[in-house]
Amino acid sequence: MPKRILQGVVVSDKQDKTVVVKVERQVMHPVYRKFIKKSKKYAAHDENNQFKIGDEVKIIESKPYSKTKAWTVLVDNAE
Repeated sequence: MPKRILQGVVVSDKQDKTVVVKVERQVMHPVYRKFIKKSKKYAAHDENNQFKIGDEVKIIESKPYSKTKAWTVLVDNAE
């Protein structure tokens, strides 16, 4: 099964080798039929501490690094 890739914005980089990424998605309300934004925060592994608050990043599922961290920041060579 392929690993999921999500795109979001870094909202915290205070931890060592970890960034918190906020991922937003749009879902339709079941009664009002209006699109609403839902968001979730993921802790992702950042080996070199290279991403800062406000950076747009992609994260990919990975092995569990800790109790809450099971994602890794994808590093593109284009950056």
